[in-house]
Amino acid sequence: MKLHYYLILLLALVGFTSVAHAGSATHSTPAVKGYDVVSYQAEKRPVRGNGHFTATHDGATYLFSSQENLDTFNSNPDRYVPAYGGYCAYGVSVGKKFVGDPEVWRVVDNRLYLNLDANIQDAWFKDVPGRIKAADAKWEEIKDKDPASL
Repeated sequence: MKLHYYLILLLALVGFTSVAHAGSATHSTPAVKGYDVVSYQAEKRPVRGNGHFTATHDGATYLFSSQENLDTFNSNPDRYVPAYGGYCAYGVSVGKKFVGDPEVWRVVDNRLYLNLDANIQDAWFKDVPGRIKAADAKWEEIKDKDPASL
């Protein structure tokens, strides 16, 4: 009887562990915090995507608000993915990787740029072309580095 009890307990623990792993953030967190990256250009505003319309590009999962936006993305994903992997454009220009806020954004020359917050975006606005040029150069140096190491 005791062995039977331990066997059931072991099976339950294995089952709970696999369920927890399947829903963990490292396996299910969508890019751009779930915002539809096509909406920034098509609707001129960020719109939340949903799990009915998804695509994976360069290892990131993107959510879309409609089949039309999903199809648009699939026709040219590089046009819609955010610059610098979604990290703050200003931060990248100074060699850092700060998480970009999907509600603090700007499309420049058909490219989506995110910033950490409104204050940082104000600094970025003072010289957008210069910041983009600096960020493009820095990105090659830092894109594969852990943000904590910068």
